[in-house]
Amino acid sequence: MLDHYISVRKQTENFCSPLSIEDYTPQVALHASPMKWQLGHTTWFFETFILKKYVEEYQEFDAQFSYLFNSYYNNVGDRIARNNRGVLTRPSVKEVYAYRTHVDQHILSLFQNEQPKELLDLLEIGINHEEQHQELMVTDLKLLFFSHPFKTTYKENGSLLEDKVHYFNEWVDIDEGIYEIGYKGDQFSYDNEQGKHKVYLHNYSIAKDLVCNEDFMAFIEDGGYQRFDLWLDEGWSWVQENQVNAPLYWEKKNEEWYQFTLGGMKKVNPKAILSHINFYEAEAFARWKGMRLPTEFEWEVAAEKFEWGKRWEWTNSAYLPYPGFKTADGALGEYNGKFMINTMVLRGSSVATSPNHSRKTYRNFFHPHYRWQYAGIRLAKSL
Repeated sequence: MLDHYISVRKQTENFCSPLSIEDYTPQVALHASPMKWQLGHTTWFFETFILKKYVEEYQEFDAQFSYLFNSYYNNVGDRIARNNRGVLTRPSVKEVYAYRTHVDQHILSLFQNEQPKELLDLLEIGINHEEQHQELMVTDLKLLFFSHPFKTTYKENGSLLEDKVHYFNEWVDIDEGIYEIGYKGDQFSYDNEQGKHKVYLHNYSIAKDLVCNEDFMAFIEDGGYQRFDLWLDEGWSWVQENQVNAPLYWEKKNEEWYQFTLGGMKKVNPKAILSHINFYEAEAFARWKGMRLPTEFEWEVAAEKFEWGKRWEWTNSAYLPYPGFKTADGALGEYNGKFMINTMVLRGSSVATSPNHSRKTYRNFFHPHYRWQYAGIRLAKSL
């Protein structure tokens, strides 16, 4: 696990290596945090939940950092407002990297000796927490660079979008019955996916392939963003208020669609997998096709029968607790449970997800209007 810790910490910093100092600080949206803040926050997590508690006479790197880099843990204390993370011109980037080195040295020193399972579990949570933020750093940086007047390029070969995709237009039929849902095993998992339980599913079919750009172009050309009858009421309000007419990062020039990538603006490949759409768009598209989105339970039951992992996949399931779920005591109990309201579940993982940070029981969740993640559509239909 210590090797895993070292590799994950290096991976975070390697991602930042192409950045200029000026790239670390801006915040362009409430839900998109600056790179410098994320470097500090992932470090604060290890310092707060491990070093301060388990290292005698541990000396904080800077007592103010708890206020600056706490995200939403009320048990830990006051914190900077989320929309003000981009005002942190100080501490400097150099100081934040020094903070990471300070915490890393103490973590490595602590874990040179055998530690109790409770401490190893905390280290594993911290590693997985940083892996979550690695994906957020990719998507937050993409939104930042897209917002630049000249649409800044991260690096020339930085695009994560595939050039070629093969589609088979096949479906998987699942018989009605009682199925088990949720994680049960000895490896790491989050509390929101634990508590294996039974659900009853009716007969359904689920697509083997994710929706491609060509399919969504047809939706646009058929007036998909102008037809109120295709949209949930909240979704239609979102379309009108934001004047949306295409997926995030798409722009039409000379009758051709282009999309922004971390490698710059590129022509939209009609055969590539659709990306960066929100729940409202996914649900409207499914309705336009005369189909629907799968529930998260339908997705999990069928997951071994198709390939997944290139896009987060919207489901038609609200993010709710499994039977027997109980919020853990203390600050770490705030990790998942308190967000079980007004969000929808996404399953799978994406091209931006860190290696080995996925499993078929993993429950991601976002508000239905967010579309800055690499999220797409897998269709389902009842039989």
